[in-house]
Amino acid sequence: QVQLVESGGGLVQAGGSLRLSCAASGGTFSRYRMGWFRQAPGKEREFAAAISWGGGSTFLADSVKGRSTISRDNAKNTVYLQMNSLKPEDTAIYYCAAGRSGRYYDPGTYDYWGQGTQVTVSS
Repeated sequence: QVQLVESGGGLVQAGGSLRLSCAASGGTFSRYRMGWFRQAPGKEREFAAAISWGGGSTFLADSVKGRSTISRDNAKNTVYLQMNSLKPEDTAIYYCAAGRSGRYYDPGTYDYWGQGTQVTVSS
């Protein structure tokens, strides 16, 4: 059983930056593909970013591409999402997730989820 705890969310002005962190425990972190998803009020959860178990492959949704970077530190059992040039439409709860296989953009392929961290971008 893997436990995931996100942190780093908050209120930021448009154009600002945030770095979200997700700390994992209770499992072998390096065996999991890690993803970030987000859910805005009244909308479905959507894919934001994913990174392979070793960090060699990363995937970003078009909505965050060019403004965000996903990375991981397997020695620290932590995955990060660096978000720059934030926009009001980035406002959402951001969740990290751990999965073994399947389509990286599909939330159904992830086995474990954190509780989420709120990101609010003011205009």
